[in-house]
Amino acid sequence: MADKRDYYEVLGLQKGATDDEIKKAFRKLAMKYHPDKNPGDKEAEEKFKEINEAYAVLSDPEQKSKYDRFGHAGIDPNSFAGGFGGAGGFGGFEDIFDMFGSAFGGFGGFGGGQARRSNGPRKGNDIQKSLTIDFKEAAFGTKKHIRLTKYVKCKNCNGTGAAPGTTKKPCSKCGGTGEIRTQQRTPLGTFQSVSPCPDCNGTGEVNETPCPECGGTGRVRDTVNITVNIPAGVDTDSVIPIKGQGEPGINGGPDGDLYIVLNVRPHKLFERRGQDLWLEIPISFNQAALGDEIVVPTLEEKVSYKVPAGTQPGTVFRLKGKGIKSLRSNRKGDLYVKVSLEVPTKLNKKQRKAIEDMGNAVTDDCYAKKSGFLDSIKEFFS
Repeated sequence: MADKRDYYEVLGLQKGATDDEIKKAFRKLAMKYHPDKNPGDKEAEEKFKEINEAYAVLSDPEQKSKYDRFGHAGIDPNSFAGGFGGAGGFGGFEDIFDMFGSAFGGFGGFGGGQARRSNGPRKGNDIQKSLTIDFKEAAFGTKKHIRLTKYVKCKNCNGTGAAPGTTKKPCSKCGGTGEIRTQQRTPLGTFQSVSPCPDCNGTGEVNETPCPECGGTGRVRDTVNITVNIPAGVDTDSVIPIKGQGEPGINGGPDGDLYIVLNVRPHKLFERRGQDLWLEIPISFNQAALGDEIVVPTLEEKVSYKVPAGTQPGTVFRLKGKGIKSLRSNRKGDLYVKVSLEVPTKLNKKQRKAIEDMGNAVTDDCYAKKSGFLDSIKEFFS
């Protein structure tokens, strides 16, 4: 884990960044380095994987807590901090020697543990895919079918990399261990270092007859169809993990995971604020002054609301439970309706006369704010 960059540094953040800051930084960098925008750019591809790995840890409260306390060791089950902090604990001095043996290549002179085999099973790489959905799909949930081009296990060789009817052979140079050990005598004793075998690249096996379909890699690029179940209540930057839909595992390891990052199209009427919805409805002067029953649209239906007489512009009223369902419970947010006063702009002579007559009939003392303002002016100049 020592060669990994700090996850906060990867996202361009300081330690202690909020969930929103982490989410915004991830989305910005993921869009910048996404493979679709940087075809053939290996450096961008590596940065994209690094960004995805950092976000997967920092967006998970439990993982983030361990990482903030112990760094990379806190989330590595094979490390001292990760093992000690978890349910397994550690099994004594042999485990400690194993830990240092993995980090420094083993302690031959002290009878320490074996270094971790470089040809052991490893999980496949994770993949990230962006998906845009409609506002109502995010509010009520939906099912999407996507096509994804990725590496999959080669069917011709079943992922072994060897041509059908053949098998890989143990490497003669390292004896199938994948490691070359050298010893060095020092005043403190004999130290043993371990390095990957150059003949088999640390795999412990030699593939004399590679599979013609995959060239010996055990995987090929293919387009697959995947069903994504989107729960009600998601929002832009919500991430849906799909286990086992990433790249194939290595040496029998599990497949990586697919992370769907959502983008929600805005609605023409509603503005979303968390689980709440906001809506602005224009009303006329006579509706505001005399009161009226208006029709209010919600995401599911139309409802009636009685606007009280004397309603002022900017007044906000709430319809409880007419918002967005929470991702973590069945609770729904509320719908907030803001009233705006619309002044007519196209009037004929008869309409203008009617408004003038009303203006003459409704004196200043009918307006609480206007009356108070006029009194303040008189007092100021007296």
